[in-house]
Amino acid sequence: MDFIYQEKLTLANGVKMPQLGLGVYKMTDSEETIAAISYALEIGYRAIDTAAIYENEEETGEAIMYSGIPREQLFITSKVWNTDQGYDETLRAFEKSLKKLKLEYLDLYLTHWPVAGKYRDTYKAIERLYEEKLIRATGVSNHHVHHLEEILSEASIPPMVNQVELHPLLSQVPLRAFCKQHGIEVTSWSPLARGRILADETLVEIGKAHGKTPAQVIIRWHLQNGLIAIPKSVTKERIKENASVADFALSLEEMQRIDRLNKDQRTGTNPEKYDQL
Repeated sequence: MDFIYQEKLTLANGVKMPQLGLGVYKMTDSEETIAAISYALEIGYRAIDTAAIYENEEETGEAIMYSGIPREQLFITSKVWNTDQGYDETLRAFEKSLKKLKLEYLDLYLTHWPVAGKYRDTYKAIERLYEEKLIRATGVSNHHVHHLEEILSEASIPPMVNQVELHPLLSQVPLRAFCKQHGIEVTSWSPLARGRILADETLVEIGKAHGKTPAQVIIRWHLQNGLIAIPKSVTKERIKENASVADFALSLEEMQRIDRLNKDQRTGTNPEKYDQL
């Protein structure tokens, strides 16, 4: 427990967001989901990332309630799904999510994907939620540079977070540079590339040098790059392993070796798909 990573990043508005959280994508079994989130909170996780489409906001809310942890110590993120996008639709979707989570506010609310013709109005609704103090920070997910440029051209409150697929096979360097230039923090979803690189020789070798697993090496790479990571797991061992990364650091040479693994290779959908709907 001493090694649970607890560092935070300061968002553009001064809100502090945990740099490591638990992703709950594909957690569909109710009891298993509650147990996984409860265990994560018990050992020191303070950020949970859910979404309407995951259909586990109610379980997330129950685990939060059962934890007994003061609300202000937690950082809860959810997202509006594609079929609920648009200005009024997003406001209604947010109300549903908040009710399912049994919370009075969210720390971060995101557009899930940039649906063509809708994502700008969706973000305007997120701005309104921020102005009404129903969320503590604004953000988007799966937005390329051109999506962000469109939003920034008319936003009164720039997005504070962009959550994208990011891992050593898809390091997203140009997008990260753009976000940094505009004060947008980047969250990595699928930070372990869905497990596809855990047998990579470079990661195995670096892990052995530190007495760590390849997964811990990858998560440490995210953190040292100033990224927010939200690895998902329902097993106690993996949940603990993923957060036990505070007791070692990668050298510059090791970071560069991992950087060279990039192939611009996705394990999920390219956001451009949603520009073509």
